[in-house]
Amino acid sequence: MSKVWLITGCSTGFGRELAKYVLESGNKAAVTARKPEDIQDIVDDNKENAIALKLDVTKEDEIKAAVADTIAKFGKIDVLVNNAGIGYFGAIEESEEDAIRKMFEINVFGLAKMTQEVLPQMRKQKSGHIVNVASIGGLRSFPGVGFYNATKYAVDGLSEALAKETAHLGIKVTIVCPSGFRTDWAGRSAEDSPIKIDDYATTAGQNKSNIRGYSGNQPGDPARAAKAIVKAVDSENPPLRLLLGVAALSGARAKLEELKKDFDAWEETTVGADFPKEA
Repeated sequence: MSKVWLITGCSTGFGRELAKYVLESGNKAAVTARKPEDIQDIVDDNKENAIALKLDVTKEDEIKAAVADTIAKFGKIDVLVNNAGIGYFGAIEESEEDAIRKMFEINVFGLAKMTQEVLPQMRKQKSGHIVNVASIGGLRSFPGVGFYNATKYAVDGLSEALAKETAHLGIKVTIVCPSGFRTDWAGRSAEDSPIKIDDYATTAGQNKSNIRGYSGNQPGDPARAAKAIVKAVDSENPPLRLLLGVAALSGARAKLEELKKDFDAWEETTVGADFPKEA
């Protein structure tokens, strides 16, 4: 059955490929970007099933207008995809507050406001699916992108709670956790801190250099990722977390082992922190 999708951040990368595939699959879509001219080509041949909307997720009036225009055009919203996001490179000590706040405004607060704006419609329908694009960096942290990691951990935590709040209403939640994909994330979509501290050259600095160095050569294919997301949404039992990419899977499994190692090693101390049980 055809669904109505509202997708943020469609000018490049995941958002663009997802919008194209959603429409190719016979669905309807509100395709959004800060500059609608960047996405007009996606909807030009799908005027009955698609609408191009201006949307900056840091602007509440544009969020409200995008949701209202989608409902006015299609009568409902079946799937919200919170894809818009940016990156930022710098060790924790090197990172600048203004840049950090900007990233949180887009990656976390923009996503949260989009979700809050769509939920009343989904509650009314007693159905819906919210897809939040996080990262393997929302499950496992890496040097040089600590504040980016923090935004994606926030997305993961918010989404898991949302899933538990809305399941009885027929609203599903999926957190998409990709590893390296050939998008603009490691290119123009990520800023660098201008502050460089030599003591972090072999940790944060090296990882930043590695990420920048393989931009454009990542193993992940955004078009295949789009198909995976649609497959998850269309499935009877979609996952809460959808890992995308071999590195995402290996990284998540490594994190599980790291957690287990600490939990097991410190079990006695952990249990001993409670009041003693009464005999």
